[in-house]
Amino acid sequence: MRTVVVGGSSGLGLEIARNRAELGDSVVVTSRDAGRATEVASSLGDGASGVVLDLADPATIAGAFDGIERVDNLVLTAIDRDQNTLEDYDPVAAVRLATIKLIAYTEVVHALRPRLHDESAVVIFGGRAKDRPYPGSTTVSTVNGGVVGMVNSLVTELKPIRVNGLHPGIIGDSPYWAAKPQAVEATRARTPTGRLASMVDIVGAVDFLLTNRGVNGVQLDVDNGWLLM
Repeated sequence: MRTVVVGGSSGLGLEIARNRAELGDSVVVTSRDAGRATEVASSLGDGASGVVLDLADPATIAGAFDGIERVDNLVLTAIDRDQNTLEDYDPVAAVRLATIKLIAYTEVVHALRPRLHDESAVVIFGGRAKDRPYPGSTTVSTVNGGVVGMVNSLVTELKPIRVNGLHPGIIGDSPYWAAKPQAVEATRARTPTGRLASMVDIVGAVDFLLTNRGVNGVQLDVDNGWLLM
């Protein structure tokens, strides 16, 4: 099996790539930095490879994948951080995030379409800000809502290939949130289970969406019921 993890050189993407490599997949990870792509691929074993990919420049995406042949699994997890309120709206930052999360994600699927086959599976990361916005999430909430529409559209265009969306809440042990203990604790207190989803939980959710052949067009929220509190 070959699994392509876009954004697989750090954070959640790297944990997903490691898991798929441990399961025996030939893993392809992408990074904007050539050295980082090579370093991570080397750490994943002999079957792994790295691709230099800049999602902020969608016109270069197709060429970046020239050496990739058959693709069994595609996971789109690359993100960019944007703290953009309406009052202090930064259109340049907004365009960058929308380009990365919507236009570039779609272009990756377009570029790899000839390598996908009927039994392939695609998982696209959005986020819970689509349902629970916060001050500064103007662009984040918008693009994560757009991921829902993207998944629904791709289900019809790629059939019978399965396409699902995964929408994490705050991941308590991720590198980004581990550096924000106050926000983590405040969210934990409003979560029914008393704990936040972990990176292991996200990795397991990705495995479920990739391997369960009865699941298609699903928007899977992984937040331990946080939105209900």
